[in-house]
Formats: sequence, structure tokens, C-alpha cells
Amino acid sequence: MSAYLFVHFKEKVTPDGEQVYFGVSKDGFNWEKVNNGNPILESKIGEKGVRDFTIIRKKDNSFVILATDLSLANNFKDKYKGDWNCVNRQGSKFLSKWESNDLVNWSEQELVRVVDDNYGCAWAPDIIYDEESQDYMVHWSSRYPGNSDNNMAIYYAKTNDFKKYTEPQMLCSKSDTGIIDSNIVYENGYYYRFVKSDFNPAHIILERGKSLTGDYERMPAFDLEMNKIEDGMYEAPTCYKLPDGSWCLMLDFYGCEKEKQGYVPFVAKDISTGQFIRSDKEFSFPYGYKHGTVMEITDEEYNRIKKSFPNK
Repeated sequence: MSAYLFVHFKEKVTPDGEQVYFGVSKDGFNWEKVNNGNPILESKIGEKGVRDFTIIRKKDNSFVILATDLSLANNFKDKYKGDWNCVNRQGSKFLSKWESNDLVNWSEQELVRVVDDNYGCAWAPDIIYDEESQDYMVHWSSRYPGNSDNNMAIYYAKTNDFKKYTEPQMLCSKSDTGIIDSNIVYENGYYYRFVKSDFNPAHIILERGKSLTGDYERMPAFDLEMNKIEDGMYEAPTCYKLPDGSWCLMLDFYGCEKEKQGYVPFVAKDISTGQFIRSDKEFSFPYGYKHGTVMEITDEEYNRIKKSFPNK
């Protein structure tokens, strides 16, 4: 692999922001818009808006996008009464899904139900292949029961085909605060799990474990760098390997005006150390963007995306 695809949305006050956007890069640091910075896919069902994307390359070399089925531009003021707690409790129990064989031609949008009515909104899905059980784990943030004051936690379901899913189970929680926005990567026998902690600390934390659904240990070296940034201003981690073998962790900086939001990169030469260093200097993106996932792609796929969705 020698290029990258970033699937994301834009935090705008209009519904066009909550759709599927692509960015591409040859080095994982300098990003280009495609399709003139316009949506690649648009939500036509459910809430008619999508956020918090994840994408995975399946073992058969096809692709799946999952997203939160949620449009705050359409529904925040009326349906949810301008209240984030109402969104958390009463938001969609579905995820939106698209599939493709080539990253250009996509299936019709589907709604995938991952939780029942006892849960709150299903937020911010992520997908990882389970090396041990040889299936896919979809994990997301929810409150359970939805109408309770319980903290948000991370839940998961397993699937082989992205059509049938196991019953949801809790993956992890934090006793003193809610956690959201999980992202997990695998390297040399370990799973590395990034989650956003609401408080104590009010930033991203990193844990690692030998089994995807087993016990994890906190990586304190990661906290040293996170303690340098503003509390409560970063979310939506996405981590990927750079061409030189180092790892880039992108954190969504949401502590600014709408339409200017975007990611900040942190780089670790060796992910096993947990030592990620903020690395803004060489990073660029052509517009404000929000909560997505980076996936490695081939040169052929990079060229196909640029040709199929040109900047006019």
C-alpha cells in the first residue's frame, strides 16, 4: 500500500455537511480533496444524515463503510429539542452502511440495527478484523439503558458478512466517567485501543491487549503527551501506519468554530511504546473536516478515486 483514503464529514449547519466525503493522500500527511470537496455519497434514508465514519478493507478485498445514522442539521432543534442528552438517549439505533468492490461504485445505502430500544443512540462505529476468531468486530458507543444516567460505554457485535450480527455485548467501560469514539488497530500480536474519556482525564486514552475482547492495560506514556493539550477539545481518534513504519494518530480538534474543525496529527515511531508526539508541521488538509477513518489504499485505487471524482 502506498496511499491513503480518509472518509469523513464536515461539521456544517446545513445538511450537506453530514454526508460522506473522501480525502486522499500519498504520504498520510498531505491531503487532497476529491470531487471538488463535495459529498461522494448522500444519506437518503433514516435521519438523512450520517456522521462518524469507519471504513474497512475486507479479506476478499471489498470495502464496507459504516456510519452513525444521525442528522443534527435536520433534527437537533426540533426532534431532539436542542438537547444533547436527548440525542444520546433517543437517537438512532441503526448504523448506515455502504459496500463497494472498487471504492467508486457503491451499493444502495442500508440501515443496520445493532441495538434494541433499550439502548440509546448507536454512535461512532469502528470495525476491526479479529485475528483469533477470524471474523469482524463492529464496536460503537452507547448508553444502556438509554433512558438512564449511566455513563456511555463501548459495545460490540461480531459479523462474518455485515448482514447478520451477534447480540451486542459490552467491550469496555470506565467506572468514573463515560467513554466514546473507540478506534482499535493491530500490530505484532497486540490490539491498541484508543477511546475518548469524558473526564478523569478529559482526553484520549490508550490501552493494549493480546485479545480483542479480553483484558487491556493502560499505556501511561501516551498520557504524557495528552496532558499537554487542552482538556475536552479532542475526540474521534483514527490511527494508521505511515510509509516509514511509524504510526500516525489523528485526533479531531472540535474546540473551534463550525466549518473550521479538523484533525491534529500525533506520530509514534514505535506504537508499542505508546509515545505519540504532536506533529503539525508537515500536515495539511484542504478544508475543515470532521470525524472519520483513514485506510491504506493502493496507487491504483488512489488514481481510480481521483479519476472518478475529479476536481473541476
